Amino acid sequence: MTISFNGRVAVVTGAGHGLGKSYALALGARGARVVVNDIGGAIAGSGHSGTPADAVVEEIRAAGGEAVANYDSVADPESAANIVQTGIDAFGQVDIVINNAGIVRDKSFHKMTLEDYEFVARVHYLGSVYVTHAAYPHMREANYGRILMVSSNSGIYGNFGQTNYSAAKMAVVGFMNTLKIEGARNNIVVNALAPLAATRIAEPSGIFNTYDPELVTTDAVAAMVTYLVSEECTDSGNIVAATAGYYSRIQIVESEGVRVDPRAAMTPDRIAELWPQIHEMRNPQPYEDALSNLTAVMAKED
Repeated sequence: MTISFNGRVAVVTGAGHGLGKSYALALGARGARVVVNDIGGAIAGSGHSGTPADAVVEEIRAAGGEAVANYDSVADPESAANIVQTGIDAFGQVDIVINNAGIVRDKSFHKMTLEDYEFVARVHYLGSVYVTHAAYPHMREANYGRILMVSSNSGIYGNFGQTNYSAAKMAVVGFMNTLKIEGARNNIVVNALAPLAATRIAEPSGIFNTYDPELVTTDAVAAMVTYLVSEECTDSGNIVAATAGYYSRIQIVESEGVRVDPRAAMTPDRIAELWPQIHEMRNPQPYEDALSNLTAVMAKED
């Protein structure tokens, strides 16, 4: 099987460096026409430059592909809509959105300003919402779409000094969980990726101090991304991890739990007695949506 993107248009945000650049190059190499978005700023979100996006566009074109640059910020609804409009104006359609743009402003919570908290959330979470919201009507009209949210193991498992980043990265998972349901009727597949690679945005965490950066390349992650936004990928609503040649699916599951008579009075003392059973992850189960979870809970016997 050779995956091709001939006839498809992809928007990749934050594509001037690191993982986003690898995604844009990989898609361009396989025939996609690419909107390379990047504000060209520092990892904390300051500054602007068209150079990074322009360089990636030139690299795609030099290899025989088609691409156009965009320098708008995902953190503003109008600017985010302009990113998508750039694809419409240049290529007439938008089929794929990869919400990769991100920044970091790491500090322990008691030292973090609310401005730093809110801005990181605006870029990662609301930025994904804004760009997706602009592209979604075009996908519905075409009865086709592929959307990728970029999450993180920091959001899924937690990481010291990243309450802002972690919360935003878990928020896009919740966004995906419902959008996969709504998009299904229009052949819109939505997934989330938890990537890790040796990039400038990961460097401040020090995570690579004990690992060889050559083991955690962006190309290894780009291979997974390219599949997830292809026509061949019809599975929706997945969280997928990709790093250092390791690929896996991550699920949110619920334990078997404890069912008591809902009509009986419950006290915190009784909860304390039941806590070991509640806390134990017995027979964990995933659920497709909130309704299936509620149905399963209500069907449990006392």
